Amino acid sequence: MRYGLLTLATALSLTTAVNASRQCAGGANASAKYQWRVGAARYDGAEPGESDGTATVAITIVPGSSTMGTFFECVAAWPESWEGWYEDGNIIWSDCIWAGNGQTYDNTVSFALDWKNRTMYLSHTFTCSDEEGSDALATGSVHLDMDCTTSTDDGTSCMLKGNGLNATTTGSPARLGADSCADNSQRYQSWQLENWRRQYEMVPGSSSSVPKSDTGPSFVLRNMANTDLFNCSTSGNQNSAFDGTCILATDGNMTTTASFHFDPSLDILAVTQHWNCSDSSLLDAVGVGYVQATCSREGNLLSCTSNPVWIGTKTV
Repeated sequence: MRYGLLTLATALSLTTAVNASRQCAGGANASAKYQWRVGAARYDGAEPGESDGTATVAITIVPGSSTMGTFFECVAAWPESWEGWYEDGNIIWSDCIWAGNGQTYDNTVSFALDWKNRTMYLSHTFTCSDEEGSDALATGSVHLDMDCTTSTDDGTSCMLKGNGLNATTTGSPARLGADSCADNSQRYQSWQLENWRRQYEMVPGSSSSVPKSDTGPSFVLRNMANTDLFNCSTSGNQNSAFDGTCILATDGNMTTTASFHFDPSLDILAVTQHWNCSDSSLLDAVGVGYVQATCSREGNLLSCTSNPVWIGTKTV
């Protein structure tokens, strides 16, 4: 059934995670290896005849060994022609939702899929037990061998061949203060989105997909390469998409700013952080994410929230 894994992942988003922590600040633990198992993967292309139709991918992954008793559902959707890449050339990162059973050490788990090359990129963030108040990041990639069929009625559908495959991620040091362009240019830039909020008005059963009113999103943006923390809110609306500004909430770094663009028709968020260190030293980092929010309805008003979501920049 098309979108079967997508339905499961939506239901799982209502669970609440229980996390532990890892040693990760330095030494051998800074580049520790973490094992994952890709249990199943499915790709469904756009319906035949839809020129701007959406492709959906759903992947099941298991951390460590199956004895941990937990798994994550990774789901993304984007225009089929994009093949997992945003219009500006950045890959699209998406959340992996914890099943809620067993144990997890991770605060967020995310993935991106380069569909043309069948490459899945995987990342996860976790709390450091040896660096109070800090988180660390681990990343990796794996090639997906897919078995695809195409029909005039259903379009293209693909399933992972075999009985699954193994993937490995490698840790990086815990985030530290990095105020200069030189420091930040040498680090992989990424962010963790927290406290996502959005409200919009939609009459039940309405034939229109455009809300009568929409606040746009607001959220906290936490840089995973340094200590920058921003409070972000919508500042403008153009062509049913939202632009927003982010106010720095941490002291000591007056050289950096951040902004975002959110397309609610695709649930695609683009984040930009800019460093203006001098007249001749500039740095921009851009990340794109597919944001799956859970919405509750009261009359015509829908209130949407999300668990923490990690968004990366380039492939890792």
